[in-house]
Amino acid sequence: MGSFGAVAVVAAAVLLVSGCEGLAEDNPSAGSGSTTSDRRAVSPLNNPDGTKPGLAPVTADVDKAAARKLIEELSTKGRGPKTGYDRDEFGYAWMDTADGVPLARNGCDTRNDLLKLHGRNVAFRAGSDCVVVSMDLYDPYTGKDIAWKKSKATEVQIDHVVPLSYAWQMGAARWSEEKRRMLANDVLNLLPVSGPTNSAKRDSGPASWLPPNKSIRCSYGVRFAQVAQKYELAVTSADKAMMLQQCGA
Repeated sequence: MGSFGAVAVVAAAVLLVSGCEGLAEDNPSAGSGSTTSDRRAVSPLNNPDGTKPGLAPVTADVDKAAARKLIEELSTKGRGPKTGYDRDEFGYAWMDTADGVPLARNGCDTRNDLLKLHGRNVAFRAGSDCVVVSMDLYDPYTGKDIAWKKSKATEVQIDHVVPLSYAWQMGAARWSEEKRRMLANDVLNLLPVSGPTNSAKRDSGPASWLPPNKSIRCSYGVRFAQVAQKYELAVTSADKAMMLQQCGA
């Protein structure tokens, strides 16, 4: 096992024991109003491989302390140039053949895997147990429910929590093609969310963009840190400071 694999295993074990650009909005009403909840949602601290649904808030003091400890372990550096970046450098979109990540080679592409994992009242195309044609989705980024149909596919997009362009600038440009494909299709790094909200994020880090739903901003920072730790990615010092701030530092 290489250093990448070893770090990934250690990171997961530690967490199990402990239980896109634009300035981040600081609107006191963000995340309030016509919000709902998803009782299935799991805290990222209890979901180190991303195979459980949702992104529940991190609220207890002990959990926020565990979140800060995880984030504090991240290394920092400046973002490198975007030169040479292309989405195809991470494999074609939603491939089922990115070995080494959960749900790979199960006969269903990554996007549909994510819709099935996070959706409720999921309906499939006739004769298929893979292609999702409708579902109800609780979007953690906005705190609202989305009644989604495939005929309006872009209303729900799959967000790379650590954007691929960000990863490229922080070191993925030097990775093997296999490792880049893993990052692009790893459920730990993927969340189905509101399309417009995901589009607003672009390739931003946490210092430039945070979910409008303020109640899950610490959880978002934890998930961002989990991905960075698993893939041995540094983050910018501004992003690290913002993640710590969201978890009570």
